[in-house]
Amino acid sequence: MKKLFKFILNTIPRPILIRLSIVVRPILALLLKGSRFTDPIDGKSFRMFLPYGYGNQRNNVLSPSTLSLERHRLLWLYLQNETDFFTAKDKKKVLHFAPEQEFYKRFKKQSNIEYTTTDLLSPLADVKADICNLPFEDNHYDIIFCNHVLEHIPDDTKAMQELYRVLKPGGMGIFQIPQDLSRAVTFSDDSITDQKERAKIFGQYDHVRVYGRDYFDKLRSIGFTVIEEDYTHKIAPELVEKYCLAKGEIIPVCYK
Repeated sequence: MKKLFKFILNTIPRPILIRLSIVVRPILALLLKGSRFTDPIDGKSFRMFLPYGYGNQRNNVLSPSTLSLERHRLLWLYLQNETDFFTAKDKKKVLHFAPEQEFYKRFKKQSNIEYTTTDLLSPLADVKADICNLPFEDNHYDIIFCNHVLEHIPDDTKAMQELYRVLKPGGMGIFQIPQDLSRAVTFSDDSITDQKERAKIFGQYDHVRVYGRDYFDKLRSIGFTVIEEDYTHKIAPELVEKYCLAKGEIIPVCYK
């Protein structure tokens, strides 16, 4: 199964995968139904989660029902338990880059947010836009989600500046990235263009860098106030295992 999923991820373009998953999800959820692991996003339980990874694959990480990964489930729990994202009475303007399927329909249904999605390629995007040249007004959004996007962007400084520009003063942004916390400094090398070599070095064929611990300070240099939220340490260890979370993953919670 791991080889099959690796082949699919590395050969089928992402927009097509998104469309195919709509058909595949209910079948997988039925076949893998059990009690060992639970997806906190929809509350459904399974005997196993699916493997995932473009290079080295991780076991028990992809939820059969929502197709969420560790980072998605962690973010959901953070929003649910530590913010008023789902309960605020005042309507908030939310901008979501490269919207994840497991969030898209749920956020769309929320009456307390005005929800806009954006991306260059995603079929779920309301606005087709370049993150380095956004067509939105200054100080416009209360909340911005931009998760696992910046590692794809050659000029991530310009992208961060645009995120800062369109966020309202006092607004919150969550900008998760794949991060190697053992690295002090982010690594990039523009000379690496071969997709297999990129997957080997950067973790995915379309990534252009590996972020280190300096990622948070780079966000601060743009102007953000950054909270390095080590949220798995606030969750009971048995739930970290049951929800299949990545222990020690940091959520970058950014304020303007």
